[in-house]
Amino acid sequence: MQTFVFPETDWNVTRLAYGCGAIGGHWDTRPLDDSWRQRAFTILDASLEAGINFYDHADIYTYGKSEQVFGEYLKANPDLRESIYIQSKCGIRFANTPNPGTPARYDFSYEHIVESVEGSLRRLGIEYLDTLLLHRPDALMEPEEVARALDDLENDGKVRHFGLSNHSIRQMELLRAYIRQPLLINQLQISLAHPWLIAEGIDVNLHQDTPGSLGTGLLDYCRLHGILVQAWSPVGGGAFYHARAGDEPHPKQALLDLVHTFAESYNCSAQAIMLAWLLRHPACIQPILGTLTPERLQESAQAETIQLSRVEWYQLLQAAIGHPVP
Repeated sequence: MQTFVFPETDWNVTRLAYGCGAIGGHWDTRPLDDSWRQRAFTILDASLEAGINFYDHADIYTYGKSEQVFGEYLKANPDLRESIYIQSKCGIRFANTPNPGTPARYDFSYEHIVESVEGSLRRLGIEYLDTLLLHRPDALMEPEEVARALDDLENDGKVRHFGLSNHSIRQMELLRAYIRQPLLINQLQISLAHPWLIAEGIDVNLHQDTPGSLGTGLLDYCRLHGILVQAWSPVGGGAFYHARAGDEPHPKQALLDLVHTFAESYNCSAQAIMLAWLLRHPACIQPILGTLTPERLQESAQAETIQLSRVEWYQLLQAAIGHPVP
């Protein structure tokens, strides 16, 4: 599997990462059961067999059970920790936690960041995270408080590096003015099903309603500042694996047809084409794969063997945004 040098380090990490969001099973407080445990172990085995060495978590994934079962996998494979890269995220809080009636919210308070990391480390059964990402922007963020949390986590050896998820340029700039650690990652929703952060550069000054207009050069900013862009939901949640729409046309039928046409031409899966489209972008985007099916994981890995031409790449972009480039 292809690798690249992770920003600010000498680590070689794989272009494709595995996202552990669903490996814990149910998104509720039910305990992890043996059937989900076995399913998690099977897909983690498959990810290692595919050559992946980068694993993405968050404290909230399946209410902590995803980190728990990953920790059990590490315990069963004690030599694995030093050969893989583990990141987790914090900042999202569910409704009704810790008390009934409290709303869903974001929380970048010092106490929550530190407690979240300590909880992740405990569930994972490890001493440090390679990277911690702040999950979604907290409107009540006090940057001085975040800076203190990051300093303490780094000084205590609990987190090696830091980044963000779903943050805008101005939000990144605000944090960078207060923290001393570099922000190495911004994890963002990008795919052919959600192409707006890429398409906005083409639609400059043309369409006031472009969905990605609030990005305002976010990918270019990350490239300029050496910030790795990770793509969550890189194949649009799996919508393009399925057979072509039957009685009811798919909302993105033209894109769906073209993806399948290219898949037939390259003798690969539909998701491999979608991933190859992201890998072709010069921002060195790292897709976060989330499938629970080993066969789909293997099919996704085919993306690294596909080099879309400039013509093919723009054909897919045109189908994704629904109009020709100006």
